[in-house]
Amino acid sequence: MDDNTITQYGDELYQAYVDRKTVPPLTARTPEITLEDAYRIQSRMVARRLQAGETIVGKKIGVTSKAVQDFLGVFQPDFGQLTSGMIYQEGDSIDLNGLIQPKAEAELAFVLKHDLVGPGVTAMDVIRATDYVVPCFEIVDSRITDWKIKIQDTVADNASCGVFVLGKTHGDPRQLDITLAGMVLEKNGEVFSTAAGAAVQGSPANAVAWLANTLGALGIPFKAGEIILSGSQSALVPVADGDQLTCTVGGLGSCQVKFSGRSAV
Repeated sequence: MDDNTITQYGDELYQAYVDRKTVPPLTARTPEITLEDAYRIQSRMVARRLQAGETIVGKKIGVTSKAVQDFLGVFQPDFGQLTSGMIYQEGDSIDLNGLIQPKAEAELAFVLKHDLVGPGVTAMDVIRATDYVVPCFEIVDSRITDWKIKIQDTVADNASCGVFVLGKTHGDPRQLDITLAGMVLEKNGEVFSTAAGAAVQGSPANAVAWLANTLGALGIPFKAGEIILSGSQSALVPVADGDQLTCTVGGLGSCQVKFSGRSAV
C-alpha cells in the first residue's frame, strides 16, 4: 500500500474518533491490505493524537481470549498504543458521550519498573520487570461500522482502543499467582462472567512477553513506568447509561466503573 493511502486511512480513522462516527471496513474497500499496512495506518492515526497533545503511556494486547476471538471472528493477538487521553482511575465515571460503540472487558494491567526489550523476553522476565499489577477495565471502541472487522481493520484502528480504568489495588506478581487467580465480572450486581488468568494465552505474563518480543523485533521497547494491558479475561460487555461493572481478581482485589451518558451508536 502506498504512503498516500496509508495517510488517508490513518487520517480518516482519526477524524472518525474526533467526530464520533464510523467508517466502512478498510478490508471491504481495499481487500489486499496487509497487517504491515494496518500497523502503518495505526501509526498515522496515533501520530495525529500525539500532534493534538496526547502522550504515549503504554501498550495494549488485544484479541487474546477465546471469548473475544469468537465474538469478533479474529483469531490472533494484536496490539495498540495507549495514550494519556485514554486513562481513567477507579471512581471516575466514564462519559459514554465520548465513545461510539463501546464494549467493556476485564483484565490485568502491568505497570513496569524496568525497561523490557525483546526479542527473547520470557514470562519470568515480565514478572521481574513489573512494579505491580492492578485489575482494570478496558472499554474498547471501534471506528469501523457495526464492529464488522477483520484483523487488519482492528489493527489499523489502534486495536479498537477506547479508554481504560485502572483499579486502586496494587499487587506484586511475585506473590500472586496471576495464572490461576480467578476473575469474576459483575454487571449491575449480577455475575456476568468468570475466568482465570490462564484464559489469556496460558497466563497474562505470556501475553506481555509476546508483545515485548513482537515490538522488540520492530525496535520498540517497553519503558519503565509504562502500562501494559495484558488482554481480556472476560467476554465483551455492552454498556449503557447507568451501568456499573465490577471485576474482582482472587488475591488481588477489585476494580469498579460506572457509565453515564449515551454513546454515538
